[in-house]
Amino acid sequence: MRNGESGVRGTPGPAAASGPSGAAGAGAPLRIACILGGQEEPDCRPPAAAHWLDELAGARGGMTLRVLDLADYDLPLRYPAHPTEQMASFTAELAWAEGFVVVTPECNRSFPAQLKHAIDIGYDEWHAKPVGFVSYGFGCDGVRAVEHLRSVFTELHTVTVRDSVGIDLRFTDEKFPAGGSLYSDGLVRAAGALLDQLTWWGLALREARATRPYVA
Repeated sequence: MRNGESGVRGTPGPAAASGPSGAAGAGAPLRIACILGGQEEPDCRPPAAAHWLDELAGARGGMTLRVLDLADYDLPLRYPAHPTEQMASFTAELAWAEGFVVVTPECNRSFPAQLKHAIDIGYDEWHAKPVGFVSYGFGCDGVRAVEHLRSVFTELHTVTVRDSVGIDLRFTDEKFPAGGSLYSDGLVRAAGALLDQLTWWGLALREARATRPYVA
């Protein structure tokens, strides 16, 4: 949501305490928020994907990953005159992050409405940061949801990385239950490429934001 439209942009709180726009030192680990945009129950697929990504990111080092499950936020359906505590908490997490991984199912050839609503809660907090995607679906790997998200995030002045992870649950469901594993060679390679690009852009844009303010 653009500043001034409804006055709903959250004020960064403790999660963004490291400085303006969540600024971090040059040698600090890259701060990544993994946003779970699915509509499943909490013990289903999105948390399993987040756990998997967290393990891969931890193994490579240089990155801190924090999971933002939209089910944990009571975001109002109508934009209020002033941000609610939940809205402020969510946008503070966005401000803390230096990059994002969005985990989304493909629903009717796009991504879920609750994910779009959550994305629109923020505006400045997204600017000049990289975004990667992990998508999944039955009979598809979620690529259409990702293509729609790329257009949305372009409007928010982000950089979406080229490589993404797509999971067709027809072939991976037995490896993707709650607490399950996603360690097939193809998926691990795809995740590695995503994290490589997210790291490159995250560090480059950290330096750029520190050198000069982003103009939107």
